[in-house]
Amino acid sequence: MASLNPRALRWKIAALTAAACCAVAAVIGVLVHRAMSERGDRTGEQRVGARLTAAEREYSRTGTAPLDIEIRTPQQLEAPLARALEARNASDLYATWYDRKPPNWYWLWAAMPVGDDRVLVARTDMSAEVRGLQLLDRSIVKAVLAALAVVVPLAALATEPMNRRLRHGSRTARAIADGDLDARIGARGRARDEITEMSAAMDMMAEALQRKLENERRFTADVAHELRTPLMGLSTAAGLLPQDDEAAELVRDRAVALNGLVEDLLEISRLDAGAEQARNDVVPLGDLVADVVHRTGTKTIVTIRDARAVETDPRRVERIVVNLVTNAHRHGALPVEVTVTGTRIVVRDHGPGFPATLLDEGPRRFRTGTAERGRGHGLGLTIARGQADVLGALLTFANAPDGGGIGTLELPSVPSETELRQDSAASETGAHGAGSTTPRR
Repeated sequence: MASLNPRALRWKIAALTAAACCAVAAVIGVLVHRAMSERGDRTGEQRVGARLTAAEREYSRTGTAPLDIEIRTPQQLEAPLARALEARNASDLYATWYDRKPPNWYWLWAAMPVGDDRVLVARTDMSAEVRGLQLLDRSIVKAVLAALAVVVPLAALATEPMNRRLRHGSRTARAIADGDLDARIGARGRARDEITEMSAAMDMMAEALQRKLENERRFTADVAHELRTPLMGLSTAAGLLPQDDEAAELVRDRAVALNGLVEDLLEISRLDAGAEQARNDVVPLGDLVADVVHRTGTKTIVTIRDARAVETDPRRVERIVVNLVTNAHRHGALPVEVTVTGTRIVVRDHGPGFPATLLDEGPRRFRTGTAERGRGHGLGLTIARGQADVLGALLTFANAPDGGGIGTLELPSVPSETELRQDSAASETGAHGAGSTTPRR
């Protein structure tokens, strides 16, 4: 369908070619038209001049003129012809006037003074020259149209290799944006034109980006692995401290937090490396989410409406839901609500909402956005987005009009309609029996 797009590059080039052809044809047509018109005028003047010259010789001998020549006084001349006669040069024997107005269409008049107060007047029909000029104009127009009928398709076809290369480049760029960092345009070995230079630059950019991301992933993984060993010793030492000591309790709390941070870094490194694979099972989404939220031990309201069964990895769904709920409690405000509708999970808080940078760019590690969102490492939402990508699900973030952040996870449906009806009925029964708006603690 790209070939039918009127804004496509091929049609723009074809239109430019057509405009150039029309401009050249117009210039040539005007020049040829003027040349042929002037030639016709000269032919008519020569014809009528020859008749006047012969008539003047006969008038000087006999005092009469041929039948096609009129003898008038200057007062009897048409006004334009009289003015032309008065304005003629001294070397001119006669003056001419081209009458293009009705009823004397295409008449060329000529007047020659003879004797005392006498003027010989002749006229010649220029319609043959005019018709020839009109025929020439029509021939030029037909030739231009015929040329356009050939040139425009040829121009569109001639640009197809260039368009194909540009489309290949755009597909490669989209593949890189989608995560295929090994995708390359492959511009080597082609003619060195602007498209090749742009393609080579894009390949160099993709290679540099791939190296940078790989170095970042390797650094994250190495740091997390190197921290694991001292953390194990720190956790062990913290466990040996007195149980009733406030300072010891603070050390143990920070050791647990640091251990969670290391585990998050390891998980992010695995997600970035593409090493994670989903192990899918068909599970009732409503029951799964209700159980996950219950195990978080938070004051979260769970609402289940027509929940369906999904074929997904329940462990990864649990990870996403836990991170969304934890983020809502940590950075938002009560009430925190989790709503399951069909295959969609919506987590909402009533706090300040997500920062604009997160909505525009998505979650970033070690970035929490704004101070009112609280302190954190920005890893929870980053992990949730990565796990959603592994599941082939869609995780989006938005702010509610009346305040609060909304995280929405859209999961694929079950493959079987029978399973869908059975699991949906079971989820609805469980939801009605437990109460659809009961806080899970």
